[in-house]
Amino acid sequence: MFYGASFMKKISTIILIILAALVGLYFLWSAQGRTAVAEEPDLYLDDVSSFGVDSGSGNLVAMQTYMQPQDYASAGAYYAKLDGYMAQAQVQDWLHPDTIVVFPEWIGTWLVLANEKEQLYEAETLEEGMQFLVLSDLLAFVQSYTEAQGNNKIRDALFRMKADIIAQIHQETFSDLAQKYGVTIVSGSLILPEPQVVDGELLPGEGELQNIAPVFHPDGTLDPALSRKMFPTGDEGEFVEAVEAGQLPFYTTPAGELAVLICADSWYPESYATLVDEALEIIVVPNNFISDVGWNAVWQGYDPGPGPADVDQADIGSITEGEARLKYTLAHRMQDSGAITGMHVFFRGNIWDLVSHGHTIIFTDGGFIEASAEARGAVINYWLPA
Repeated sequence: MFYGASFMKKISTIILIILAALVGLYFLWSAQGRTAVAEEPDLYLDDVSSFGVDSGSGNLVAMQTYMQPQDYASAGAYYAKLDGYMAQAQVQDWLHPDTIVVFPEWIGTWLVLANEKEQLYEAETLEEGMQFLVLSDLLAFVQSYTEAQGNNKIRDALFRMKADIIAQIHQETFSDLAQKYGVTIVSGSLILPEPQVVDGELLPGEGELQNIAPVFHPDGTLDPALSRKMFPTGDEGEFVEAVEAGQLPFYTTPAGELAVLICADSWYPESYATLVDEALEIIVVPNNFISDVGWNAVWQGYDPGPGPADVDQADIGSITEGEARLKYTLAHRMQDSGAITGMHVFFRGNIWDLVSHGHTIIFTDGGFIEASAEARGAVINYWLPA
């Protein structure tokens, strides 16, 4: 049986109408439910402690933030959460022109969740959340996927897709906080494609993803130099570029010359070799330690291995993760750079089923100081020696 041209034309028209309706319904669904409900943020603040004596030389303040997906729902939610921790330090009179405030690694990375549908923040697992993120931003994801680099193109595409939003919210938030409280802020870290600072603005590029730590001065300006992670860990290395070890930037602050090592970089002697300078006084390390077990887990060695030559292979599988951090990071290597004070600051919280562990550790010439290991959120002050 044969159908006439007019009949086939009608069928084609009906199919196009149905497809157009489905596309319209998808865009309507995608656009709905993206207005985040403003809620009073819970800081989970279990520890507010101070160490040392005010000698007039300035101080370091660790912001151990306890973050959840809803804290990234909007620029307002992000600002309110971080400002809550800053306000706690202000109440203690710890914020001064010669104060350096340090936030943890990946604090800005999860802005990939900003401005999404409400259901996203209610997901139970990372996989479920990422699938929903792809589905609700399908066209943008497909476009970013065609530009993705690295081994894990799905993760690359997700961060590339939201790069402009991530950079904008992060910069506006920390610029406002630095200016509001009149302090230097090491704004943790975030992941962006080949980022640069152009005319004071943090701008994503088109190259591979990098893990960076922007520093903001007390007047709210963004320092033009970005510290970039040189040694991404195993999973991270699938979509984040390992930046060549080069001369890391120094930041001149009212509290002294500062350098920033991002998480795993603090484990490698090559990082400190780039920092040798008679003027260097302070090294801070924003960290994010994701683990199902936690601080007391048996240390499995460097990820990826094999690690530096000075590592005692007998320690692998016999000491804890916490013991390894005390033995092979700042305490072991800081003196090679000339710095006299160091601080680890950890991301805490639950981003779906990703659980982050760790606590603030301060390293000095006389040894080290550990803040509460049980605390979720914490604000820890350390007065720099004269």
